[in-house]
Amino acid sequence: MAAVRWALLAAGAMAMAVRALDNGLAQTPPMGWLHWERFLCGTDCGTDPRRCVSERLFVEMADVMVAEGWRDVGYEFICIDDCWMAPTRDEQGRLQADPKRFPSGIRKLADYVHSKGLKLGIYSDVGNKTCAGFPGSYNHYDLDAQTFASWGVDLLKFDGCNSDTLELLAEGYRRMSLALNKTGRSIVYSCEWPFYLRPMKQPNYTEIKQYCNHWRNFFDVYDSWSSIKSILDWTALHQDSIVKIAGPGGWNDPDMLVIGNFGLSWDQAVTQMAMWAIMAAPLFMSNDLRHISPEAKWLLQNKEVIAINQDPLGKQGYQITKDKNFELWERPLSGQAYAVAVLNRQEIGGPRNFTFPLTFLGNGLACNPACSVWQVLPASRDCGVYSWVSSLSMEVNPTGTVLLKVVAL
Repeated sequence: MAAVRWALLAAGAMAMAVRALDNGLAQTPPMGWLHWERFLCGTDCGTDPRRCVSERLFVEMADVMVAEGWRDVGYEFICIDDCWMAPTRDEQGRLQADPKRFPSGIRKLADYVHSKGLKLGIYSDVGNKTCAGFPGSYNHYDLDAQTFASWGVDLLKFDGCNSDTLELLAEGYRRMSLALNKTGRSIVYSCEWPFYLRPMKQPNYTEIKQYCNHWRNFFDVYDSWSSIKSILDWTALHQDSIVKIAGPGGWNDPDMLVIGNFGLSWDQAVTQMAMWAIMAAPLFMSNDLRHISPEAKWLLQNKEVIAINQDPLGKQGYQITKDKNFELWERPLSGQAYAVAVLNRQEIGGPRNFTFPLTFLGNGLACNPACSVWQVLPASRDCGVYSWVSSLSMEVNPTGTVLLKVVAL
């Protein structure tokens, strides 16, 4: 049975430790805001200044992150993605920001972000050009790392477009990691390495974790339920190889949170937030925090969900069973606790009940001899105390998720 197989695998995963990148960073999954999914490569500031990738966008987002409580619940990075650069390097061969859209320069922007108690992330690419065609870091790894450090950058998202061979791709990711560490500045290193390897070669996650703080495995997230489903399906299909690698210092990255945009229903937004917490995912929102509904804000700032995501034990969750369009996932937490997600994948009809024995959880130990069950999402409530031999029944809306915290007594 899937539940038994996964209980055994989970026990093995908990005993395994993979050496992480030795920079002391990302001991829990990083949290912040990233411009890409919502703002893409908007460069026409004349026509559309509020949606243009410019210093104004990042200054305004930093202001909102402080004023509206995002920083206080843990979202600390403001991250620039592709399209920030000028079309060419400067006379010294250094990357430079587009002078019209970033007239003050990245150093001044970093200073402003830091003055707000936040951190600045930036983007580059392992190849000759970025995915959008701007200058890449190939043959400039040390120079670019030094440039980013001199600007006060705190995170680098390093993409994998336009690299000629898999050998050059791997060499570039390794070299940039070493170059960042050599600067002496603490810079979180976000990689796309396994995603670009996978079509042709099985990634060596032990090696990747030695060089990267988190890494993308799958396609870009879109503002749609089909995109969220595809990420969850891919993760469950490959959990045997990826779950055991994740932990303090190195995380699987299923990509951005799109909650607060246009494509997800309320129940689907709950599902993304719950499942990203179960997967110990980096929490990088891509939305417009200047215009976000109170409901989306409540969900994204939910301290109970964030506490699960940021649990110091640092174990990634996994799917333990599937049954009639329901999925049951669990994540080991500190303090002999588990986070449990009950996901209803049916897209027709109304709410349905899913009943499962508590012996399914934690290799049979999560509720031995008894446990308390607390519902975190879609609303917080006490579900009571259960014995080891009990079953639990949850009503779940179509495409929705009930997120629970189970604590052994």
